[in-house]
Amino acid sequence: MGKTEIFPLKQETDIVIVRQRVRKAAEAVRLGLVSQTKIVTAASEIARNALIYGGGGECVIEETTKDGRGAVRLVISDQGEGIANLDRAMVDGYTSGSGMGLGLGGAKRLVDQFAIESQPGQGTRIELWKWR
Repeated sequence: MGKTEIFPLKQETDIVIVRQRVRKAAEAVRLGLVSQTKIVTAASEIARNALIYGGGGECVIEETTKDGRGAVRLVISDQGEGIANLDRAMVDGYTSGSGMGLGLGGAKRLVDQFAIESQPGQGTRIELWKWR
């Protein structure tokens, strides 16, 4: 365990690659099928946000273990405009674009741990964990 990969998020096809690699990482740490689907979906939503709203970025995918439990840890970051009001952005239905506004809150509900750091003008960093 302990494998880490970094993928750029510069174009739509990069999201497909991230989804595939997150699925492989989830399989490697023996997440169940439902948990695999949840972490892949969350990764897709956050990676898409980084691409669309953050102008691109990167996704770090880590296979890890702690106390005998496998986990997938993702860190998706961008250098975009950042999010001015994080509390508001986490509310379902809020969007700064044309989407449905379910990305951040929906992704948070799909994973076991979720952390977000963002400031206007400094980009956004989101960390997601899914445990076996």
